[in-house]
Amino acid sequence: MTLSTIQAEEVLTLDTPATMSPIESTNPLLRSWHSEPFHLPPFKSIEPGHFIPAFEVAMKSHLSDLQTIATSPDNTFDSILGAYDQAGSLLSRISSVYGNYTSSLNTPEMQEVQTKMAPILSRHNSSTYDVPGLFEKIEAMNDVREEMLAKGEWNAEQARLAERVYVKFVRMGAKLDDVAKAEYADIQAELASKQTKFMQNVLKDEEEWELVLTAEDMIGCPTDVIAAARQAALDRNKTEPSDAHVITLGRSMVEPFLSYASRRDLRQKVFEAFSKRGELSPDRDNKKIAIETLRLRRRQAEIHNKNSFADYQFEDTMAQTPENAVKLLSDVWAKAKDAANREREMLEAFLTEQGETVEGGIQPWDWRYYAEKVRVAKFDFNENEMKPYFSLDAVTTAVFDVSSKLFGLKYTKRPDIVAYHPDVNVYEVRRDKKDGEGDELVAIFLHDNYARPYKSEYRTQKKNLAPGTDPIEAIPIVSNNNNFSKGSEHTLLSFDDGVTLFHEMGHGHHGMLSDATYEYLASTSVLKDFVELPSQLMEHWLSEPEVLKKHAKHYQTGKVVPDDLIKRFKSAELFNEGFATIEYTSCALLDIALHSLSEYGEDFDLGKFEKEYLEEQGMPQGIIMRHRLPHFLHLFASSSYASGYYVYMWAQVLDNDCFAAFTETGDVFDKETAERCRKCIYSTGNTVAPDLLFRMFRGRDPKVEFMLKNRGLIE
Repeated sequence: MTLSTIQAEEVLTLDTPATMSPIESTNPLLRSWHSEPFHLPPFKSIEPGHFIPAFEVAMKSHLSDLQTIATSPDNTFDSILGAYDQAGSLLSRISSVYGNYTSSLNTPEMQEVQTKMAPILSRHNSSTYDVPGLFEKIEAMNDVREEMLAKGEWNAEQARLAERVYVKFVRMGAKLDDVAKAEYADIQAELASKQTKFMQNVLKDEEEWELVLTAEDMIGCPTDVIAAARQAALDRNKTEPSDAHVITLGRSMVEPFLSYASRRDLRQKVFEAFSKRGELSPDRDNKKIAIETLRLRRRQAEIHNKNSFADYQFEDTMAQTPENAVKLLSDVWAKAKDAANREREMLEAFLTEQGETVEGGIQPWDWRYYAEKVRVAKFDFNENEMKPYFSLDAVTTAVFDVSSKLFGLKYTKRPDIVAYHPDVNVYEVRRDKKDGEGDELVAIFLHDNYARPYKSEYRTQKKNLAPGTDPIEAIPIVSNNNNFSKGSEHTLLSFDDGVTLFHEMGHGHHGMLSDATYEYLASTSVLKDFVELPSQLMEHWLSEPEVLKKHAKHYQTGKVVPDDLIKRFKSAELFNEGFATIEYTSCALLDIALHSLSEYGEDFDLGKFEKEYLEEQGMPQGIIMRHRLPHFLHLFASSSYASGYYVYMWAQVLDNDCFAAFTETGDVFDKETAERCRKCIYSTGNTVAPDLLFRMFRGRDPKVEFMLKNRGLIE
């Protein structure tokens, strides 16, 4: 069977010889990685052309594993669920590399592979839930889980695995009749293609659009923003004008430009391009793709006898129903509107005091600019004062130190290990053994910090290894991907960039500290409205005076950030939180409303729906959604966060409450609290239901007041 036939027909059963073929012996994705340090992928040998033939072999191997389970006369836990957890290990290994490449090294060649593979991988995934005899065995395991747990023949993690695997099979259509299963698989494949195209269209807009400026055009911008724009011009080989600077559509470049560039016309030009990603070119019409995606999701929900896709998505979450999430969001929305309107009044008062007027009033391309002016005038604080103390090196050292104090992790850089790009740093992560006899390897950590024109976990922690497997395979390989604008000599971060780095390390901890037996339940494989808790919880430590005084050091002089600057920073910390909360909450509310519709007619207009919904909600003048629908990757680049963008706010309720557990002790590094946090938040994965985990940590259900107070929405 030829590769072209596979691509055309999306065939899943491939005619691959039982013995190793020439492709298998030469393809680095299929060869043993045992000669690589820590069994890391052989990055220097992997090329885009290796993925499709590797996937062919891996998909066949996966189906073979599942067929063995389904036809085995042995019906024990280990032969069914234990084996299911191990099935498809080759596919998982290749998919982890593939997923990271498509997000971090997504060259045109990788995009071509991604376009071809999206429907094929989707159909393969659908087929894994329709192996004859497999679901019957999974269902039988679920039927006896409570009995086996009560008898003591299974432990709680085994019972949880039985439940979660069964739920996944049902949600993937295992109980449907053959006709419905076929349609469901078609829908999933079509969604995979559309979601891939949606993402690539946004990436293409970000790659192609640029605003070439002179040094004079950059007036008002701080030196690090100017340096980043100059570096972008050099990277793009811009020689005209001789002092060329380039503004791209990366958020880490756009937001500082909007905050400081004096020329309003240039701010407007950058803002309008940034807000119209996904619709900048008629050849890349993401509005059409989004509407087609919504119709497919509606049919998907209908097959499951749900009134809307939102109802289907919320069924397997902590929130349980769209109404519960909307209740939280609406409460925050009302308070945030009041705060944002007060902030706009402050901006307008500043303009009056300065004798300035802006045509049309405060517009979205003005808000950040005048907010910075007010921050200086009212709080005597300019964020640029902090940037020299927030070099990427300093913030990285800080997050490693916080990680060490909380969880005892130690990071050793391995410059000898080659990753997929020269900018990626590789670290060994170790901790002291419990018996005090030396230390032990916990994880391998890949830190990828810079935005690139084409911009997970490689291996998940587990103990359920097949006999004869090298124990190193139980050690997770965790990757953090950031998108900071690279400076010409030093990369200086804004405070928000620093928060992002801490946030991503929270996800990293979720992978590194995982302590589950079964890979299916390990690490970040949790309900989606819990998955952001570990990441958002980590954010809190960056602004702690103890951390700032130790690590916020001037990148040139090495002097520690002055106490007076920290005091002024703290006094201004909550200013503009109304704006930020509106930016986010409008997205979350619109997401649920959009996916709650029962139909999307031929005349459905995505832009009109967005505009009318926000008007109905009373969107404050001068603010727009953080992610407009044509480039809302969370919603339309995959289905994971569709009708699920609320999870960040849901997790904020949890993370603010959890951090209060530390502050209530009087020590944000309290060892007993940190150990309880490790066990309940970072290590347990999905082995225990998330609402129970929170109660194990706090001894009660979460309270929303901590979040509201920390956002300045209540006194």
